[in-house]
Amino acid sequence: MAPSLVRAVTYVAVIAFSDVAKGLSDPGVDILRMPSLGHECPIFFTEAKRCDPIAPKSFLPTNLEAIRQDKGFNPPDLNVLADVLDAMHVMQSKYFAPWLGVWPDSIDWTAAVMGTHVSGALRSLSEALVHIDSDQESVAGWKSKSNIIDNYFTQITAYYFGQDAFAIRNEAYDDILWVVLGWLETIQFVNVHNDLHFKLGTQDGVTAPMMGSFHSISDFFSNQSYHGNIWIPAFAHRARIFWDLGSSGWDTKLCGGGMVWNPRLLPYKNAITNELFIAASISMYLYFPGDNNRSPFYGDEKLGGSASHVAGRQRDAKYLKAAVEGYKWLVGSNMTDQQGLYTDGFHISGYADAGNNNTKCDRRNDVVLSYNQGVLLTGLRGLWEATGASSFLLDGHKLVQNVIKASGYDLASDTPVDNISTLESGRLPRWHGLGRAGVMEDPCDASGTCNQDGQTFKGIFFHHLTAFCAPLASPAPESGTNVHTRVFETVKESHRKACSSYGGWLKHNAQAALLTRDDDGKFGQWWTAGLLGHWTGPWPTMADDGVPHDTNGVDYRNYGVPNDTTWRAQPPSNGGSAKVHTPTQMPLASPDRFQRPLGGPAENAPMSELEKRQGKESELKDPNTRGRGRTVETQGGGLSLLRAYWKIVHAP
Repeated sequence: MAPSLVRAVTYVAVIAFSDVAKGLSDPGVDILRMPSLGHECPIFFTEAKRCDPIAPKSFLPTNLEAIRQDKGFNPPDLNVLADVLDAMHVMQSKYFAPWLGVWPDSIDWTAAVMGTHVSGALRSLSEALVHIDSDQESVAGWKSKSNIIDNYFTQITAYYFGQDAFAIRNEAYDDILWVVLGWLETIQFVNVHNDLHFKLGTQDGVTAPMMGSFHSISDFFSNQSYHGNIWIPAFAHRARIFWDLGSSGWDTKLCGGGMVWNPRLLPYKNAITNELFIAASISMYLYFPGDNNRSPFYGDEKLGGSASHVAGRQRDAKYLKAAVEGYKWLVGSNMTDQQGLYTDGFHISGYADAGNNNTKCDRRNDVVLSYNQGVLLTGLRGLWEATGASSFLLDGHKLVQNVIKASGYDLASDTPVDNISTLESGRLPRWHGLGRAGVMEDPCDASGTCNQDGQTFKGIFFHHLTAFCAPLASPAPESGTNVHTRVFETVKESHRKACSSYGGWLKHNAQAALLTRDDDGKFGQWWTAGLLGHWTGPWPTMADDGVPHDTNGVDYRNYGVPNDTTWRAQPPSNGGSAKVHTPTQMPLASPDRFQRPLGGPAENAPMSELEKRQGKESELKDPNTRGRGRTVETQGGGLSLLRAYWKIVHAP
């Protein structure tokens, strides 16, 4: 279940919003010196220590801590990294069009996620370069390694121009916020690659030496930073513009706060938009380098912006404020189910009725999807880094462990709960809430009915799990932040052990997913199928896949938004105006507009058509050719899973 409201108050007390919310936009405000730390003493502080933080004994449940033995350090298995590189190579060579700067069969938001996966994989590759031996001489070996990095980075740069930024700013708020996370991930790659492999320094084009500053041509060439630095201002500007756009979805008139999903529909406050707001806000606080570009992509007062085009500041406390306020609302929203998983979101009952004054989120949509469990992990990890409050890490580990359990995997025994070798031929393993046989699944996977959105979800979870499980590091000395060293080291080791315990589950999922690749190396959507090599009979449909589709709410992501008064405002009658109000101004776009891939029309098949198709496709030999088949989104999912397996289990 979600943390209690007492814990929620504690989180807010770490930042002490109730007293200083107005001052958070003041660059002189010291976040860690704010009054009232509530029930939790943070590990980071900026002045004389005023309390003694207590480290959690473990981020694992007591029974699991007693059973599992720490596996300690293992030498890196570069074969896993080779699988990561192969997945990225297939994704970019089979699906990306460099001359267009985009994956033509993607849609706007899935393309933003694909770019995030590539940037994340590049960062992991850069970190691993020192461990990759080359048979060539040192200079030639570095050229080969650098060429791989630059090959994919130039494609991400091309995507910067291929991304339809003007269209996305008129889409739903979650679509907008994916853009923020994507370009901040690319900035992180550039920074890491530069710090690891190049001289530090300011670069504008190439470093422009002052007269007499270099004594020889060799001095000039030895003082270069990574050329990718020239793109950071552009990436940062787009991240800032889209955070500004996305943040206008925050609404306090309904449900006591929270982000609205789509301003074209009746108010729906869903998990993903709020998790994205938390993750994007804290990532802006931590990784946004500032932005002096005042170009007027945003600022039209008709869109709710400011005409002043104020430039963005690095470490602006408004981003931290937004992240903590967002998490406070999410924790208190009752968004989690009995398994401790985030459901999809809330409606306001009777909102479309003219005489109804209800403003509470009281009608929950209980569909559980994998990406709703993932994005928050980046937010929680970032909140830990910004505050030193270990409760954020504790919440993250609880969520990960709930996900693993809901896939049908037992961490204590490090094996799946169900032994599929004992199943009758043609019978599926039991559904556990978010998977079966220890493998993560979304509800649409086994029946082959995932649409373009659904095919993207699992990869999102594993990308953010990778971010969450990165080793903890102390704040940089130049930050002026002090650290309670003893407690920090305890938390650091507890975090490492907990993430290490997820290794068996990651390996199990990676092995299943690898078995779904076709002869071209393309990953399938339904990873569990990789374990069903001796299956006989027709493949499952929605009627017999074991998923309670009828009782879990509305899966509008895969099967479309219903045309009813819960989701949509009805047209006014008798020429009158509809009694419908939206908490944010509607962007200037057609209300009927939806994202379309360049490669063809978007799929929007009604349920009746899906049912007919399932009957025809159930006899196919390869279950992952059903529905949309293998796509750039399924490839991105495979890439993200393998990267998580590499980084959490094998990377040095």
